[in-house]
Amino acid sequence: MLRWLDAGRLRSVELDRRGALALHCAATRPHVRWVFTWASRIGGAPSWLLLIALQPLLDAVAGPRRALLLLGLGGVNLLIYWALKRSTRRQRPFERCQGIRACMKVPDPFSFPSGHTLHAVAFGVLLSAFFPGLAPLLWTFASLVAVSRVVLGLHYPSDVLMGALIGATTAALALGSGLAGPVG
Repeated sequence: MLRWLDAGRLRSVELDRRGALALHCAATRPHVRWVFTWASRIGGAPSWLLLIALQPLLDAVAGPRRALLLLGLGGVNLLIYWALKRSTRRQRPFERCQGIRACMKVPDPFSFPSGHTLHAVAFGVLLSAFFPGLAPLLWTFASLVAVSRVVLGLHYPSDVLMGALIGATTAALALGSGLAGPVG
């Protein structure tokens, strides 16, 4: 590898490690750890599946279409997520960094990208388009989920940034494709 390219890669890895360690320090406070643990739990797959199932009950006309769109987006994101997890096989921060411990059980052994963040952002984008009045709440929640994954020692900052980027991109593509129908 070119010397300057390798030096840049090593600097970014160190910056990622430092960011993970700095955010993980918040987990030493029990109340902070409790908030982030619950944000992370609520940001998991069962909550998204429940949200999808509720769509037809919330609106008999548009709800089924929204449910199918959310389900399809979740499926596409799951494929991208698993492909990246299996191909990169990045170890989690608590396995690689002294001073970081896992504050909750992990769903799989690999760190990159953050699936919790990916889904929170993707669903946040779509649901904000469908329910604009809920956008501040949805974005606050997606941010809490993303930060929680680093604070709890489960992901590096770059894992959540890439998860957010993938989620935002796939949701924007779904909205732009016309599959979402008229919004607003």
